[in-house]
Amino acid sequence: MIGRQEGIDLLLESVRHIVVTKGRTDIQFAIMGSGPEWDAVKAQSEAMGLADYVTFAGRVDDHTLMTVLSTADVCVNPDRPGVMNDKSTMNKIMEYMALGKPIVQYDLTEGRVSAGIASLYARNTDTADFGELIVALMDDPALRARMGDFGERRVREVLSWPHEAPKLVAAYDRVLAPRNKG
Repeated sequence: MIGRQEGIDLLLESVRHIVVTKGRTDIQFAIMGSGPEWDAVKAQSEAMGLADYVTFAGRVDDHTLMTVLSTADVCVNPDRPGVMNDKSTMNKIMEYMALGKPIVQYDLTEGRVSAGIASLYARNTDTADFGELIVALMDDPALRARMGDFGERRVREVLSWPHEAPKLVAAYDRVLAPRNKG
């Protein structure tokens, strides 16, 4: 979904920082999805002169999504800070971690809880800081590997359904248990 809350406009500012300010032309971004902000962010990218560095793939099937993600060196989550984004983990974070990819995202509560050290955290809406963290990861393959390994292990050993299902069932049991009326 590409809506305002996804922060693609913020990501484009970060891309401009990387390409224009830092002079890095050895980078390519793939943006997958569609939604109410699709036309606006695509036009923004073109107006910023980023067409050579940002590919808008639109909505893609699962095979294409996993193929593209598996080739990425760094994955990003530029979600705009807000109540929902601060308290929710987006599917993309789990997908990135399951694929062993390091992440850059803004410092939101649930993002930090879910990803831990699989992610670097930019100051909220500081697009230059976000861009600097992307570049830092691009320039440090060993750090990318450590972060990716941590994320993949965390999904497999802590966050996957076999580990989370008993917690959900226990919560339902507590809520639905007969109450002692004495």
